[in-house]
Amino acid sequence: MADTNQSNNQQGSNSRLSRREVIKQLASVPVVGAFAYGVYKKQQYKKFLKKNILQETQMKEGESEIDTMPENNKDKLLRLGIIGYGIRGHQLMKAAGFAPPETIKEWKKNARKNPDDTTYEDFMKQEDLNIEINGVCDLFDIRAEEARKAGANKNREESSEKLNQLPRRYKNYKDLLAADDIDAVIIATPDHWHAQITIDAAEAGKHVYLEKAMTRKIAEVPEVVNAVKRNNIIFQLGHQGRQTKSYIKAREAIHKNVLGDITLIEVTTNRNSPNGAWVYDIHPKAGPHNIDWQQFIKPTKKHPFSLERFFRWRCWWDYGTGLSGDLLSHEYDAMNQVLDLGIPESAVASGGVYYYKDGREVPDVFQVTYEYPERNLSLLYSATLASNKDRGRTIMGHDAYMELGNALNVYADPRSTKYKDKIDRGIIDPDLPIYQYIPGKEQTDAVTSATEQYFAGRGLLYTYRNGRRVDTTHLHVKEWLQGIRNNKQPSCDINKGYEEAITIQMATIAYREGRKVYWDKNKQTIV
Repeated sequence: MADTNQSNNQQGSNSRLSRREVIKQLASVPVVGAFAYGVYKKQQYKKFLKKNILQETQMKEGESEIDTMPENNKDKLLRLGIIGYGIRGHQLMKAAGFAPPETIKEWKKNARKNPDDTTYEDFMKQEDLNIEINGVCDLFDIRAEEARKAGANKNREESSEKLNQLPRRYKNYKDLLAADDIDAVIIATPDHWHAQITIDAAEAGKHVYLEKAMTRKIAEVPEVVNAVKRNNIIFQLGHQGRQTKSYIKAREAIHKNVLGDITLIEVTTNRNSPNGAWVYDIHPKAGPHNIDWQQFIKPTKKHPFSLERFFRWRCWWDYGTGLSGDLLSHEYDAMNQVLDLGIPESAVASGGVYYYKDGREVPDVFQVTYEYPERNLSLLYSATLASNKDRGRTIMGHDAYMELGNALNVYADPRSTKYKDKIDRGIIDPDLPIYQYIPGKEQTDAVTSATEQYFAGRGLLYTYRNGRRVDTTHLHVKEWLQGIRNNKQPSCDINKGYEEAITIQMATIAYREGRKVYWDKNKQTIV
């Protein structure tokens, strides 16, 4: 042991001598030597500051520990049905490991044109979740056939000639739910069908992955919750942001009281494109001959056939809840994940159709204020679909504020009580982050549209695991499947869905009725 210590001391001495010698040699060249020594001193000082700040915040530099589902029972094959194969249905199938050959061919083509476009590479590296698609249901014949091709492409081929047997197409979702070879369903229909299909799936004993928002109407919320709990199915609501590393790191910071007393949260939506305002493309071959319009409108008011309403359904109250159910729901769930907010006590909302004068009913400018008096805080949501200014998300505390998206930055408040001493001593500069977390910062993240940029900036397209970029929706679907295999509810279960549904409905009701609404937690009702 003595020899070892002596050896270590010798090495330490040599190390110090070497550094002195280097500095001495550099000093012999006046300008370069002074510059190099200055850089060295600055690096040492930065290390000193960083060590002091990390000690103060108790935050770790590296990755957060993630409460993942256990990996056992991976060998158990699960058989899925897909109900709804529009824009989001296509994305969910991709996240599950399935895409039509034509789509894969297009991804490869884009990768050749743009080396930074890693969509194809990421998809091919995506984990095989050991599932098969046994049934698809869509009211538009062309999309239904595309879904069948995707479901048959288990080997991720770019040629239709190499497809496995095509899954069965069901024209009515109830027939799919009655099939013996379906264990679970992914529901990605327009919102006005969410509640009824989920209830029917639960009654049929099928596990459910449901796209947000959970319901379109307030009366549907307890019906969905009761059906899921009564039938003991595994339920996951489609808030894939729960897999984003920066959100998980933000939750750690909140639990360690890095921000101090939080009184105000601001979340926003900014988009400035027709696609971002739900003016989706209308398929050139679509028409009454290949769309089951009567089934589409069954849960709501009758209306003559309309391609605009079928493809751009988010613009009408009959089929969705506009910004509240689409984008506010993501913002709220992110804050609920980080802060455990639950349901607010009250909500007021305002806005209107100020830019897109295209016959839509839902507002394109929308503001909501939620109050949490028991938590001594307010949550503000502000949205416009006619400006692309990036306003992000900010959580404001007495001692620091947090900017949260795909990355995480925490800044000390100049008037902070907690950090006053270190601010006065120059250890903390309020203009610089006291904590920063940027997952995958060594990599180039290519996005191809303004809408993609919006979602990417909020951590809703991808995150990182072990330094590799991963689709957050893939991780969210995987968590749900592992929950089925292990009989464990996932991160966005029916209880979180209940909180989201009530909170979103409060905003919708407040806007449509032009009044402040309250949540009576004892009676579990909006008053």
